[in-house]
Parts: sequence; C-alpha cells; structure tokens
Amino acid sequence: MMFGRVIRRQLATVTKSNGPKLTDVLIVGGGPAGLTLATAIKTSPILSGFKTTLVDSQNLTDRVAKFYDNPPKEFTNRVVSLTPKSKKFLTQTLGVPLMHDRIQSYDGLYIIDGMTDARMALDKDEMLDMIEILNIQASLLHRLNHLNLPSDSFEIKEEVKVTNIESSVKGDPKSWPIVTLSNGEQYKTRLLVGADGFNSPVKKFSGITTRGWPYDTWGMVATMKLNPLSPFARLRGWQRFLKTGPIAHLPLPGDNATLVWSTKGNDLSQLLVQLDPKVFASMVNAAFILDDADMDYYYKVLGENPNDPATNETVIEDINQRINQVRDSLRNDSLIDEQYPPQVIDIVDKTRARFPLKLSHADTYCSDRIALVGDAAHTTHPLAGQGLNMGQHDVEELSKAMEKGTLRGLDIGSLLCLEPFWAESYPFNNVRLGMADKLHKLYGTDFPPVVQLRSLGLQITNNIEPRDQPIIDMLTEEDLRNKISTTIPDVYNVIVTDLSYGCGQSFDVVVVSDIFQGKNKLQRSRLVNSSLKEEIGSIHAFSCKCYTEEEWAKIVI
Repeated sequence: MMFGRVIRRQLATVTKSNGPKLTDVLIVGGGPAGLTLATAIKTSPILSGFKTTLVDSQNLTDRVAKFYDNPPKEFTNRVVSLTPKSKKFLTQTLGVPLMHDRIQSYDGLYIIDGMTDARMALDKDEMLDMIEILNIQASLLHRLNHLNLPSDSFEIKEEVKVTNIESSVKGDPKSWPIVTLSNGEQYKTRLLVGADGFNSPVKKFSGITTRGWPYDTWGMVATMKLNPLSPFARLRGWQRFLKTGPIAHLPLPGDNATLVWSTKGNDLSQLLVQLDPKVFASMVNAAFILDDADMDYYYKVLGENPNDPATNETVIEDINQRINQVRDSLRNDSLIDEQYPPQVIDIVDKTRARFPLKLSHADTYCSDRIALVGDAAHTTHPLAGQGLNMGQHDVEELSKAMEKGTLRGLDIGSLLCLEPFWAESYPFNNVRLGMADKLHKLYGTDFPPVVQLRSLGLQITNNIEPRDQPIIDMLTEEDLRNKISTTIPDVYNVIVTDLSYGCGQSFDVVVVSDIFQGKNKLQRSRLVNSSLKEEIGSIHAFSCKCYTEEEWAKIVI
C-alpha cells in the first residue's frame, strides 16, 4: 500500500515560499496524542472542514506506517496500558482499526509491598489492555490514509522541526501564530496545538508555566519471554514495591510480557541495563519473590564484577536456589500462580532502555491560539500507567470543545472556545498526577511507621469489595459519567465538578435528561440518588442537580 498516495510525504528539501501558508489547525508532534487529534478532527462531521497540518521530526511514513502491514515478530518495548474509555474513543468514536492480535487485555492487578509482603488484588475482567505505542500510531495513520483526504484538507510534514514561532502581529497574542519549519516553510495557523512532549516549543512560545520536579529515579523497560503459562492461571498484571522503586510485570499476547522497573539514582539503572540478558531475567524473577536484602547483595556482587561469566553463573544459580526454596515453602503449587508472576526466561534483544522520571503539570492547557495536550501539558510517574490515557482524554475533550465552539460560531483558536477543554481536562489529570506522586513518595521510604501504615492501608483496601474500590475506577477511568449514563435512561449530558479523592470519591453532578420532564426538584433528586446509590455503592458521596434538555439549553446560553 502506498501510504504517500493520500498523506503527502513532505521531506526537508522544500525551499521557503513567498509568505506563510494558511492552515486552520497546526499540530506539532506525531505521537499518539497528535495523531489522535488529527484523526478526531478529520473524522468529525463538524470539524472535518478545517484545514489541518501535522508536523513531526521523525519519518512517520517509513518508521511508523509500515508497522501496520508488516509488524516485527517480537513486541517492541514502548508499551502502555489502554483504559476501556480510551479504547472506546479510539475504536468506536474515531473508527481506528487497532491491530488486535498485538493487544492483550488482563483481568486485574496484583500489588505487593516488598518490605512487609502486604498484598492487594485489584480484580476486574478486562480491566486494561496492554498495547504498543507503535500499534496506536500506525493504526491512526492507517485510519487517516483510508479517509482519502486531499492535501488541501490534511497533510503531514515529516522529518522537519519547528525552528521559530511568532505572532503574526507583534505584541498581539490573539493574532495567528506563524510557525517556521527547519525546511524553510512557514505556516500561519488559527489554532496551534502542542503535542510535542515535555520540551514543547509550542509551550515555550505560549509562556504557559509548568510546575513539578524530577524524581531522581530512572524507569527501565524491556520485553520479556516467559515460561509457558498454566492454562488455569489468571491473566493479570503484577506490581511489587521494592526499597529501590516499583517493578511491574504486565502481560502481552502469547508467552510475552512487558517490564517497567523504576530504580533510585543513576547507577543502579545503568547496571541493570548493561547486565547479560540471562542474568537480567533472573534479577527480574528475584525482584518479585526475594527480599530487599537479597537484592542488595546481588546488586553489590554484580556491580563489583559486571558481566563476569563466573559471577553471572553464580548469581543465576543462587537466585534459582533461593526462589525454589520460597516456592517449596508454599502449601500447594496453585499458590505459586496466585502469588507470583510467570517466570521470565529471557529478554528480547535490544528492548532494554531507560529514561528519567519526573512530574510536571502546566498551569493551564490553553491560551489565545494555543492548546497543549499529552506530555506537553503533563508528565507522570509510570507506576499508575496513566500517561497515555491522560493524553487521550485531553484530545477527546479538546475535540469536543472545538465542536461545541464551532456550533456556537466561535473561533476555534479563541479562549472562549478552548477554556472548556482545560476546565474539563485539568482536574481529571490533576487527580491522577497527584495519585501517582503520592504513591511514589509513600512507597519510596523505608521509615518503619510509614511502612506499617501503608501496609495496613493495602490490607484494608484489599478487603473492600471490588465494585467499591475507587482505585479500580481510577485506573480504568470507569468514572461516574459512565455509571450515570448506564443507570439513567436518555441522558443528554453529564457534568462532574469538584471531583476529589480521599477515602473514596465525592462528586457534584449535573444530569441533563428529558426523563425529568414534569417532575419537581425533589422527585428528580430521588430518581437520580436512588439509582446512583445502587450503582456506585456507599463509598461515594455526591450531590446532584437535574435539568431537562430545554432547561439546560437556557442555562448554557
């Protein structure tokens, strides 16, 4: 298939034209957030008429698009968890044909405190999907290609970087930005979207402040080969909090899994990346079963004699012996599959990589003519697996705001159009960023009183019925909007405000439905409250305002 037939391949050989080209939306960044936004715009009956241009520094045609028709045999190492909400947005709303044979759903997460052995099982059928980032990107490009869009509707400028951004009228932030590319081309755009990561040139131009801090922690990823799984084993994700940081073991199709291992400081992650693959596989197995004291011993021995064949053989034998002792101590073999992840037997070549971890959150996601999505707006610790999904939520809310603004006759680059996107996305993301940051700090200490308290909290949470565990709602984004929509018939709109997480969840809710026609305030409240209490359980607290569609239309106007 000739990808360039529809999405014109634009390489860095174009000379500067006379004056900037005009485009309605210029998206900087061809990652999942940028490509999802482009797809959302071009598949929307309301927004598809807007000329859209996407700019990326990589060769998307060769590096990404070909993945769809000719994927590699082994799984790549950039794997993320996809919530049901994000998957529904991609596949149902946007019609993106994901490569389902390279996606693995799993039925819960088993969490272990490595210092006290406190455990918690978060069980939910098809809780999350593990998917390669390249799968998402290639599927989005495939969808865009099959829209058969002419170049005056949509184009991708690849292998070019943004070298300068300036306002078309100096000193007037409401004027259209002019973006200069490394190939000499210039674009003048109604709306400039930064989907270009933490070091976003778009964010820098906007002057939007970002707050946060580095963690002095490195994350490491790898693709693992497993011993064949027992046919009776529950397919789940595994996470253990060690003294040096959390390690996660998450399933992929077949006898494959992906690893995310976070460690404090630079030296330990550097050591782990350089280990012989067989030794590293043994260290992963040890990290899920053995004590911190054992792990410290192996770190020390391997650090003193890195990749020494005799040392490697001794460490592997010692790890296997200690693991077998732990397994032999269990009363029956079925407990092995219940308490420990499948055994890692090898690491796929060239899949180990590491990256520094940090928290960042922009004060706002929009200004005049500017919108930020994905990592340009926020970055988080991977322990909660929410980074990709927050970016997808950004894009969904931005496209909704653009649609509503267009229907109201607003300029899509105006703050009046863009602010509802920020107002919706910011609190949603802030809760998730805060949760990841607090978990990182809570499990990053070995101070005994804190360790005992967190273990107690883990055990208490584990005894809560799965339907009442707020953390499952958080991880899957199965939030109150979805539950209201399935409980109250003919819901036109649901708005959740003042969202907070403490022991549980509290909400102020606006529900719009013609089911309230002819009913007074008390009757409406009773109708919603009785349904919601049955659906969401007593752990949640909420207050609700109810309107018919006609009443709501008068309020928003």
